[in-house]
Amino acid sequence: MSITDSARRAALIVIDVQQGFGDSDYWGTRNNPECESNIAALLQHWRVASRPVVFVRHDSKDPGSPLHPDGQGNLFQELVTGEPDLLVTKSVNSSFHGSPDLHAWLRRQGIADVVICGITTNHCCETTARVGGNLGYTVLFALDATHTFDRAAPDGTVISADTLAQVTATNLHGEFATVTTTSALLHEQ
Repeated sequence: MSITDSARRAALIVIDVQQGFGDSDYWGTRNNPECESNIAALLQHWRVASRPVVFVRHDSKDPGSPLHPDGQGNLFQELVTGEPDLLVTKSVNSSFHGSPDLHAWLRRQGIADVVICGITTNHCCETTARVGGNLGYTVLFALDATHTFDRAAPDGTVISADTLAQVTATNLHGEFATVTTTSALLHEQ
């Protein structure tokens, strides 16, 4: 089965594209400045093709988080437009562990293929891809439609966001998902 065949049947899962991730003082240095434009392109493509779209929102339980439900940062970024076929809220990393139940909804809709995009590459996007793969979904991971932030390793060294994204792609590809690009998903034959 080709990427194109899976994409034609897939639900687009847009994960945590929230205003709070724009707070660089809180999160630090990010990678992939094209992330948001790639997400917008995927979202538009899915809408034109009348394919299912799922929005996922992280509702942090930490009152100091930019993603706490009481703050403006919890809101979706402006590029996340229109009504989704399903809105999932969660307070953990996996979109499959939110409410309503994403797995149950996908099964009721007869959907076995998903495309993952959003924020952050190595947390909620990767975890959703891993769980989706373990649940038996064909997972397409649009790496260039995700971004992440530099992180401190346990030894105190800083791992760049680009390196973290590359490691995520390496961990997922061929095991939990097929790592692909926005261009490959948009230019179907």
